[in-house]
Amino acid sequence: MNAYIQSVILGIVEGLTEFLPVSSTAHLRITEALMKIPLDDAYWMMYTIVIQAGAIVALILLYLARILDFFRTFPRGEGGDRNLGTHPISLTIIAFICTSIPALALKKWSDKHLGSLTAIALALVIGGIVMWVVDAWTSRTEAHTTHTEDMNLLQAIWIGLCQALSAIFPGTSRSMSTIAAGQLVGMDRPTALEFSFLLSIPTMLAATGYDLLKEIHPSRVAQLAGAANARVVMTGQRWVVLIIGFVVSFIVAFAVVEWFLAWVRRHGFTIFAVYRILIGTALLIWGAKLIGQ
Repeated sequence: MNAYIQSVILGIVEGLTEFLPVSSTAHLRITEALMKIPLDDAYWMMYTIVIQAGAIVALILLYLARILDFFRTFPRGEGGDRNLGTHPISLTIIAFICTSIPALALKKWSDKHLGSLTAIALALVIGGIVMWVVDAWTSRTEAHTTHTEDMNLLQAIWIGLCQALSAIFPGTSRSMSTIAAGQLVGMDRPTALEFSFLLSIPTMLAATGYDLLKEIHPSRVAQLAGAANARVVMTGQRWVVLIIGFVVSFIVAFAVVEWFLAWVRRHGFTIFAVYRILIGTALLIWGAKLIGQ
């Protein structure tokens, strides 16, 4: 298949799935395998990381006014009842730290033991069941946190630790982990979703930057290295393919986030839970035959 067409398809997949609770990692891995893209190729590994940045930029632009408003009211908050430890910006940073420490500590183990198709399929199924149960259970109770500004420290810590599961277990989904975790500690759907989006910004920026540096300069992850040490050799065609994937991911993600918010307010997360269970089960049954893993 033409590399430009592959890039458009991968950009669409990334943009569609990055912020939905269905695991963009799983969908990209499956799509790349179906298109016979070598999953261990340095360029395509770097490509996957860069197009994630397209989705991040879309989210930042969509939430720019909200983010600027948070900074404007820091640290007292809109109602004047927040402090340095309870303002949404502080809670986002705290949750990010709670995500980063276990994710970094277990990353090598995760890459070695949990990167198989079977592990990803199981994560999809289990995550779908958890999301379905949590959404059904919490819909019967009244949420006591209906605005991000009303969150507390323990909620942020809990959500951050749960999001670490998505980094440790590919196929879990950052969005699914944070949304379900938020619902379990009394947040309504829109609030859990908004904090999931806010937390994904520093998390994805850090993860994308780390992975990109690791792919380009594998021997100098902690510091900048010269071009001679780079594993990825770029050509004119490769730059164009990369830019196409980035732009398509950005455009699709920009459209999906607003739709997702509207859908969740009206219908909840059940459809995404069912989808996860179905695709995960299909991968367990037919994945090896279709994808060759």
